[in-house]
Amino acid sequence: MKKTLLLFLMVFSILLNLNAQDKLKMIFVGDIMGHGPQIESAAIETNKLYDYSPCFQYIAPLLAQADLAIGNLELTLPGKPPYTGYPTFKSPDELPLALRAAGFDLLVTANNHSNDGGLIGVQNTIRTIEKNGFYQTGTFIDSAHRAALYPLIVYKGNFKLAFLNYTYGTNGIPTPKPAVVNLIDEKAIKADIEAAKAHKPDAIITVVHWGDEYQLAENEKQRALAQKMLAWGSTMVIGAHPHVVQPIKNYPIQEPNGSTRNGLVVYSMGNFISAQTKTYTDIGLMVEIELEKNTQQTAVSGQPSAISHPQTSISKVEYIPVYRYIYRGANGKSVYTTVPVAAFENGEMQAIQPMPEATRAAMKLSANVIRKNLSQHGAVERKISAKEISLQTAEKK
Repeated sequence: MKKTLLLFLMVFSILLNLNAQDKLKMIFVGDIMGHGPQIESAAIETNKLYDYSPCFQYIAPLLAQADLAIGNLELTLPGKPPYTGYPTFKSPDELPLALRAAGFDLLVTANNHSNDGGLIGVQNTIRTIEKNGFYQTGTFIDSAHRAALYPLIVYKGNFKLAFLNYTYGTNGIPTPKPAVVNLIDEKAIKADIEAAKAHKPDAIITVVHWGDEYQLAENEKQRALAQKMLAWGSTMVIGAHPHVVQPIKNYPIQEPNGSTRNGLVVYSMGNFISAQTKTYTDIGLMVEIELEKNTQQTAVSGQPSAISHPQTSISKVEYIPVYRYIYRGANGKSVYTTVPVAAFENGEMQAIQPMPEATRAAMKLSANVIRKNLSQHGAVERKISAKEISLQTAEKK
């Protein structure tokens, strides 16, 4: 009787899990900058105490909906003043504290400003990020640190992910020894992707700092490198650096076994937050990417079979336009904050956070240019309502 019941429960469990699906939602954002006016705005006591939490108050509820939120930190954290903006970005340690509180989980740090703070800047940036509970990759304390932790392997739910990160250069500033900053080198990237594949991850995510600044279209070098990285094994390529939004595209990738998979490339998400004033640098993207793993189980002659190898695919890609909004705070200082365009453009948020009509019109104009550019390649926008980004704290998954 007990054996019959056990067999029944095993078969019932298998049938329940037939074609079981696991999903993982990631959110990627663009360049997190630290210009001088941003540092001034966050200062409570100059060179001693800073508060960046207002910058992300309208974004935190969206980040809370993701299993993993990933940002591109384009600045250094030297750990002590002087704190400076362009051309050498050195921000206070309170910035990553606010990013973590807002819901970010992982920061990539390989970019053209990685070496702005010298050796102390590279190493303290890594240590401060880690101290605040982030995953981090792209720059390393030394070669032993890189060898131990690269590719970055992240476990989330039933998913195992590999993250890679590279930059085209460091503005001519040599990387101070013994630190390591990952540079774009095709031979090295191919080898790193092979190393990532050896971990048998569900997805390989390659984040690249590349392209021409302020150009709304990717260049030929970006296209060629992206398709190589996909062919070598990357599931997706996520781009940063141009400070403006560039297209999201899909490429069919032929596998060695003859099958075809979809390769996703987000060429540039633009700025997430900055004090830049050039055209379209005040508009960026949050890109939501959902992975889905199909696990099939079957019963043969009443006995459970081995579980077939899970197949992971990109099941959904949607973007959320965000706008860098500057308003006057209660203390009379400018406040830099990132807001979802869709929730603000039609006046829904006026009672919570008023936006002057002229500012709203300018935001809509820039956002619609970006929307048109993205729609030409089939990208889909996720609409955000005021209710969805209410200031009630949402619990992070």
